[in-house]
Amino acid sequence: MPYLELQDETELYFNDWGTGNPVVLIHGWPLSSAMWERQASFLVENGYRVVTYDRRGFGKSSQPFKGHNYDTLADDLAELVAALDLEDATLVGFSMGGGEVVRYLSRHGSARVAKAVLVSAVPPLMLKMDDNPDGVPGEIFDGFIKQLREDRFNFLTGFGPQFYGRSPIHHTVSESVLNWTFALAIQASLKATIDDVTAFSSTDFREEMKSLTTPFLIIHGTGDKTVPIDTAGRASAKILPNATLIEYDGEPHGLFWTAADRLNADLLKFLGGDRNTVPKLEQV
Repeated sequence: MPYLELQDETELYFNDWGTGNPVVLIHGWPLSSAMWERQASFLVENGYRVVTYDRRGFGKSSQPFKGHNYDTLADDLAELVAALDLEDATLVGFSMGGGEVVRYLSRHGSARVAKAVLVSAVPPLMLKMDDNPDGVPGEIFDGFIKQLREDRFNFLTGFGPQFYGRSPIHHTVSESVLNWTFALAIQASLKATIDDVTAFSSTDFREEMKSLTTPFLIIHGTGDKTVPIDTAGRASAKILPNATLIEYDGEPHGLFWTAADRLNADLLKFLGGDRNTVPKLEQV
């Protein structure tokens, strides 16, 4: 299996498929790069080189006890981009992975990056504060951590239905998809799972986002109960200098599965546009 040994000897598991302009797909919490299977295959079949990887502590990557913060995670991404000699890449971050996209660009620059995509992503700031009234109360994240410490497996079992907007009436995904999601989540270490809650909930990206001129596409579901659109997608669209927001009406957080075909089509259209502008994609 392909691994990259990082400077701190952490081993990062990755896949590098296809040829053409590179697209790096960055997974969300608490999953692994396997979440991207429908997007990765689609993009390779449509002429792109697709790189996916497991964040440190998750999936098949090493499980170090430290480094679960956005500076380190962005540095991990930078090492991977450099090792694979990616040029004119598009960075696509889902949920927590959107933070890596933003921090990579602010910390390492855009010399190797042509475009960026935030899908159901956590920037600019998840945590509710006096100057961020649309944020999520800190008690919610404290509760996540408490439940993870007490019974991580029970917490993750209950997390899946909200993630996909599934209810007894609306079967947005099958029971098998919920089982698959749980299986991906429990591959991670407890330490990484807990520390990353702190990272994605409290990291403030607002100031650094103001200076990012890279073209961004933002995709967010209006029915997202995990990362609310007012807190994240709509707020990011107001801050980023060169961004287009597409709202998926009623879609939940895990729209990479519930709206996979639409997401694939929007990604493909964005990837095919000029690198200096954001295509005005049709809202549906």
